[in-house]
Amino acid sequence: MKLFFQLIICSLLIVSCSDDPEISGIPNSDGDSLAIVRVFEALDFVRPVDLQHHDELIFLVEQRGIIQVFENNPSVTSSSTFMDVSGRVDDAGNEEGLLGLAFHPGFSQNGFFYVNYTTANSTTRISRFESSLQYPPQGDPDSEMILLEFPQPYGNHNGGQISFGPDGYLYIAAGDGGSAGDPQGNGQNTGTLLGNILRIDVDHPSANLNYGIPSDNPFAGNQSGAREEIYAYGLRNPWRMSFDSSTGELWTADVGQNSFEEIDIIENGGNYGWKIMEAEDCFQSNCDPAGLMLPYFHYDRSSGSSITGGYVYRGPVKNLSGQYIYADYSTGRIWALETGTGSPQHTLLFDTSHGITTFGVDNEQELYFCSLEGQIYKFVTL
Repeated sequence: MKLFFQLIICSLLIVSCSDDPEISGIPNSDGDSLAIVRVFEALDFVRPVDLQHHDELIFLVEQRGIIQVFENNPSVTSSSTFMDVSGRVDDAGNEEGLLGLAFHPGFSQNGFFYVNYTTANSTTRISRFESSLQYPPQGDPDSEMILLEFPQPYGNHNGGQISFGPDGYLYIAAGDGGSAGDPQGNGQNTGTLLGNILRIDVDHPSANLNYGIPSDNPFAGNQSGAREEIYAYGLRNPWRMSFDSSTGELWTADVGQNSFEEIDIIENGGNYGWKIMEAEDCFQSNCDPAGLMLPYFHYDRSSGSSITGGYVYRGPVKNLSGQYIYADYSTGRIWALETGTGSPQHTLLFDTSHGITTFGVDNEQELYFCSLEGQIYKFVTL
């Protein structure tokens, strides 16, 4: 009988409940139960790694190099290919491929969008493409303008997220280049683009680049050899970052090495410690934490070993409001983390069997996540 009423409620919420929803033990303030349910059930994808939206459309990035688009409608029965660049993308390693998508703030007028992918010669490429302005839009693979490239010495730790900030600049998450233990010391080397959050101005290119350097980037105009694109550094593998739509803060999940997974609030010029430190512990012997930005929160290997960054929740589920929702890929666990407090507490929401690769929101701030198996799930109350 309980499931019968859940099915009625789910239909009123316009979400799918063909399978039993996964229900959290954490009650809503109204006494409702928090749940995750599969949505867009007619659709399956191949290794989804990023979910973005524009107006009423959902764009799903597949690691193999294809971006799918479909209407944000629970009864949608098919998706279409927004753009296919699989012939340019190398996804032979499990952390390579097409990894990020961002729409220009003026996309409705100019059709510009940006992607982050790895090429066959082990290079990260940040490119701009153009789209038609029809509905649904169609990306033009022949319109590519390469903005930025940098080599990847190994096949892992590519980061991959790109996102426009409230300031209109494009932010790029770049891992340390891979292997284990950062053998090249990229995390603390400001002469490389690896191991950083980068920030560039795509609207005002300089004389010899396809982008500009924001004047308040920490190394803008330096004469010491530091890369001017760097916004923050000392990161290992920032897998998924997002801006809080209310405060503008940049939240980033950094995958750890041996002991800890960490969550950072990224600040201009911040050094987040890798590989001097892993979270709040010394990774190198006799380390000095002076001047380093310690994580906002971290957890150890008893909870998981591969953090997937999420979002500060600003959607309709009341008991999640203002909390940072994130997961661990290796365990399938999903947590809510308090924000705006000196001693944040995190609460386990769900212990799932999903390989959670990414989170995403729609234009109503509803929160979704994708599983590597190819499905999309949504947070609701029952």
